[in-house]
Amino acid sequence: MALAQAAPDKSADADGGDPIARFASPGEEAVGDLLLQAMSLLGVAYRFGGNSPESGLDCSGFIQYVFKKSLHVNLPRTAAEMAQVGREIGQDELKPGDLVFFNTRGFRYSHVGIYLGNSKFIHSPRTGKNIQVANMSQSYWVSRYNGARRVTRGAQVAEVPVSSVAEKPASSSRKKVVTSSRKKRSSEAVASKSGKSAKSPSKKKRVVKKRS
Repeated sequence: MALAQAAPDKSADADGGDPIARFASPGEEAVGDLLLQAMSLLGVAYRFGGNSPESGLDCSGFIQYVFKKSLHVNLPRTAAEMAQVGREIGQDELKPGDLVFFNTRGFRYSHVGIYLGNSKFIHSPRTGKNIQVANMSQSYWVSRYNGARRVTRGAQVAEVPVSSVAEKPASSSRKKVVTSSRKKRSSEAVASKSGKSAKSPSKKKRVVKKRS
């Protein structure tokens, strides 16, 4: 008599113990590295201005650290500056590894996290909390959502054009030349007036002598 046996559960081995396998798409090595680095920091304490896991990480410090370690991309330090990097995407275009931005401090782009998929994102919340995964579908995050950006390996951080930087010293030097020339003319005018006033008393003296 044959006995029916339950099929072995392969779901546990499907991801090989990888905590981000259910979020990353197959073959997306760069995204996998990014998410794995981010998930490895779960539980790290929030610290305002923190730049390392040892001392703690704030929201943008967490993002900057993960992107530098995994993709070798140097992002700006603040969430607002990060919102200017990469390509803007719609919420319906979100993919794992995208940056998601929120207004949590009374102004736009004041908070940032990394999208994991299935409406989940990982972030460093606030003082007293640790890096954790949150659900974007919750009303708190829905009402504060500001948009998303996609930053890829080799992305260039926005910089001030060289031409505009080069023009500033030139304009300032021209101002200095104009100012110095004005000062020179004014000093010459003063010297000329003082010379005239210095000569006038001697003339008066000569006139007095003639009368005497």
